[in-house]
Amino acid sequence: MTSNLALRMRPKTIDDVIGQEHLVGQGKIIRRMVEANMLSSMILYGPPGIGKTSIASAIAGTTKFAFRTFNATTDSKKRLQEIAEEAKFSGGLVLMLDEIHRLDKTKQDFLLPLLENGQIIMIGATTENPFFSVTPAIRSRVQIFQLEPLTTDHIKQAINKVLEDTERGFDFPVELDADALDFIATATNGDLRSALNSLDLAVMSTQADQDGSRHITLDTVENSLQRSYITMDKDGDGHYDVLSALQKSIRGSDVNASLHYAARLIEAGDLPSLARRLTVIAYEDIGLANPEAQVHTVTALDAAQRIGFPEARILIANVVIDLALSPKSNSAISAIDAALDDLRHSGALPIPRHLRDGHYSGSKELGNSVDYKYPHAYPEKWVDQQYLPDKLISASYFTPNDTGKYERALAMTQDKINLLKKESGKS
Repeated sequence: MTSNLALRMRPKTIDDVIGQEHLVGQGKIIRRMVEANMLSSMILYGPPGIGKTSIASAIAGTTKFAFRTFNATTDSKKRLQEIAEEAKFSGGLVLMLDEIHRLDKTKQDFLLPLLENGQIIMIGATTENPFFSVTPAIRSRVQIFQLEPLTTDHIKQAINKVLEDTERGFDFPVELDADALDFIATATNGDLRSALNSLDLAVMSTQADQDGSRHITLDTVENSLQRSYITMDKDGDGHYDVLSALQKSIRGSDVNASLHYAARLIEAGDLPSLARRLTVIAYEDIGLANPEAQVHTVTALDAAQRIGFPEARILIANVVIDLALSPKSNSAISAIDAALDDLRHSGALPIPRHLRDGHYSGSKELGNSVDYKYPHAYPEKWVDQQYLPDKLISASYFTPNDTGKYERALAMTQDKINLLKKESGKS
């Protein structure tokens, strides 16, 4: 059997794509483009293994365009020229341009006119945010779509599809135990390519039974992935339970429990989930009580992801201990949630005229003065004027906690402003 499993299972049509329903589901933008045969170049961005190449392949398969791939880092301009000649001869093709954020200027200059005249439908792929990493010249000529992480159910759906497909999957019977399926679906962190490669390794390294079938157990999969099932449970929910327990233990300032749950995730090799959850914890639960902890967290986790395990465990331990024993405050998340709640109930209310763009001191609108008072021109750096829309003029969202010197300083500033408002007759 030729090629690896992930390559064999690459979608042939848009209906074969796993996940990304917000883009390829019925009535969604990419499906509409394909069905109307109105393709335009695009950039897909998101984590590895969630369907960027799959969508490009599916678009080409559905529209019957030729499909070619190009890596911005490793492929030469000569190959790009060959692809351009083929596109000119065939009337067009779909080009999957991987790592588009690394496309150098000479390749860009060559590619831009081909995008303009539509000879090449480029589907760029990147793990970086293209609004920051891709040049404006490319961005202005493409649509940009963000792909969403695949869920464990998506991964299971893909694996079950493999087991049912004797043409592209395995041409012999494969029995995959339920706990082994749960483990692959959870341990690969939403990376479908990794999940299929792991399944492929487990199956092809297992000795066939007398009837030619192969039985894949949890032990087989653990050995293939070199990871432990320790963070999972039979339903595949244990992974999320451990993340939840980690956050609640840090929130509750139990450093030993926090380290225990972090250790379970480290043992499972799940650095991406750990980094994401610890970053959220730093801002959600520690918040304004200790802003320095957030800086330490982001810096350490960025370094941890660069160096990887096993050394990353040292940085993770520093972060977990710091967050668990840090003062806690949820005042920031409570404030923004209260503001969002008001917005959803009240809608986009009219902004006071003096705050609107372009209407500064001395300007007139509809015959009325709309003078904006510039706070820096006043001794207190505060001036008596309305900022909130009329309907929300008495709204108060931020209630500081007395849990750290930084937040206490913010509370003192807020009290001072409230006093000034009171003296000016505003409250």
